[in-house]
Amino acid sequence: MLTPVSSLQTAIESIEALSEEEQDMVFDLIQKRRIASRRKDIAQSAVDTMIAVENGTAKRGTAAEIMADIFGDGE
Repeated sequence: MLTPVSSLQTAIESIEALSEEEQDMVFDLIQKRRIASRRKDIAQSAVDTMIAVENGTAKRGTAAEIMADIFGDGE
C-alpha cells in the first residue's frame, strides 16, 4: 500500500525521468490547474456571498468591525 509520502516520492521520480521540456510542461499544467481550481473556489465564494446578501444573512460593517465580530474585540 502506498503512503502519501511514498506516493509523492513515486510521482517525483516519474517526473524526474522526463526530459526537461516534458518536466516544464508538467509544471505548467499543474500551475494552470491550481489557478483554475482557485478561480473556481473564488467564484463559489462569490456565489455564497451573494446568496447571503439576498437572504439578509451577510454581515455588514467595516473591516475592523467584521474582524472584531469574528475574533472578539479584546474587551
